[in-house]
Amino acid sequence: MEKFTQLTSTAVPLLIEDIDTDQIIPSRYLKGISKEGFGDHLFRDWRYDNSGNPISDFVFNNAMYTGKILIAGRNFGCGSSREHAAWALADYGFRVVISSFFADIFKGNAMNNGIVPITVSEEYLHQLFTSIEQDAKSVFTIDLEKQELSNGEGNIFLFEIDAYKKDCLINGYDDIDYLLSMRKEIELFERKKAS
Repeated sequence: MEKFTQLTSTAVPLLIEDIDTDQIIPSRYLKGISKEGFGDHLFRDWRYDNSGNPISDFVFNNAMYTGKILIAGRNFGCGSSREHAAWALADYGFRVVISSFFADIFKGNAMNNGIVPITVSEEYLHQLFTSIEQDAKSVFTIDLEKQELSNGEGNIFLFEIDAYKKDCLINGYDDIDYLLSMRKEIELFERKKAS
């Protein structure tokens, strides 16, 4: 997994609430077992019509909005527990998703796949959407070590994140990598226990 310490990027605003995992990646695209290629189908039914033509008024089809940050409405990632939703977001290029509420299973799947889910207050979320509305090229900075999100206007939001997952993200570890990083401590414990 790619390490995550700090990210400065523009953002894609998705001002829709209650986005479930079936909207993030429709079930008909869940046949793959590799994490690659899912980004092509991210929000597929919102991005394209039945003939496969881009839907012009969907934000992902607007060239003004780019970046590695997705800012979404409240209750992002609800519905089924499919990890493919996180795979699709990561494969598309997102490293951070910001919302005022995440489904717990989605949040865990995101962190397991190198995506930082940041929960902000409704007020701060509104500020972020307003910043992008005023300037589509607004830049945001996430400092994972400090657990800070800055909207570029000097407004800093301190966010919470699980300490274990934070350590894994900063070091680029999955759960197995984390255990392997503790090999010396584990061996020392085993030797002490055996004696």
